[in-house]
Amino acid sequence: MAFENDDKAKDYWQENLKLVLILLSVWFFCSYVLGILLVEQLNQFKFMGFELGFWIAQQGAMYVFVALIFVYVHKSNALDKKYNVHED
Repeated sequence: MAFENDDKAKDYWQENLKLVLILLSVWFFCSYVLGILLVEQLNQFKFMGFELGFWIAQQGAMYVFVALIFVYVHKSNALDKKYNVHED
C-alpha cells in the first residue's frame, strides 16, 4: 500500500479503526448483551418455535457476525477506493 503522504495514511487507518470498532460494538451487543445479559427478558418471546433469547445466543449472533464480515468487506473496499489504495 503506497500512500501519497503520512497524513493520508493516518487518516486511512483512523477511519479503518473507527469502522472496526463500530462493527465490534454491534457484534458485542448482539452476542453478549442480547445473548447473555438480556436472555431472560427475550425468552418471553418466541421466534421460529424457540425462545428468542435462546435463538439469539445459539444462532442469531452467528448470523450477525457473518453479516458484519460482508459489511466490513464492502466498507473496507470503499475506504480503499477513497484513499486510492485499492487493488486493480
